[in-house]
Amino acid sequence: MSEIVMNKKKEPSLAMLVVVLTAISLITALLLGAVNMVTAPQIKLNTEKKTAEAMQAVLPTEDGVYTPVEYTGEDSTVQAVYQAGDAGYVVQVKPATSFSGTLSVMVGVGTDGTCTGISIVETGETSGLGSNAGKPDWQAQFVGQSGKVSVTKDGGEINALTGATITSRGVCESVTSALAAAASLG
Repeated sequence: MSEIVMNKKKEPSLAMLVVVLTAISLITALLLGAVNMVTAPQIKLNTEKKTAEAMQAVLPTEDGVYTPVEYTGEDSTVQAVYQAGDAGYVVQVKPATSFSGTLSVMVGVGTDGTCTGISIVETGETSGLGSNAGKPDWQAQFVGQSGKVSVTKDGGEINALTGATITSRGVCESVTSALAAAASLG
């Protein structure tokens, strides 16, 4: 009679599993940190370039200089205000109303207190719906607006984007906030 010897595979201990998972997590964290350190300067440059282009689009100045202004108003949606020489102000607003919560709008306000243009600086709105807020034809209806800006559903003059009323309201809210912020600065 022959004997059959069965080799049992030794299971790793719980401590060994914890050590291996900790090592993997540490290595991954270090790699992510290194990638962030390498890419952060370029991301910052890209953001600054996009912001400068948005400011020039909504309220052009001859020299392209926009001076940061301290905004002390109570509207927490106003992220930044810039003096555009003698042309007026450029105001960056992140409205409380947006579908994705990542909408940021640059609004030009002329010396006459009207909107000179808008530019979407950041968005995570639904592709094909809320993302249409970046289309020049839709943005053009904000030029010349003053006071409280709202969509036609709310009694205003702005035609909402089809299927994206929340985004449309968010942009209107941004323009209203920017107009009020510029008015408070004089």
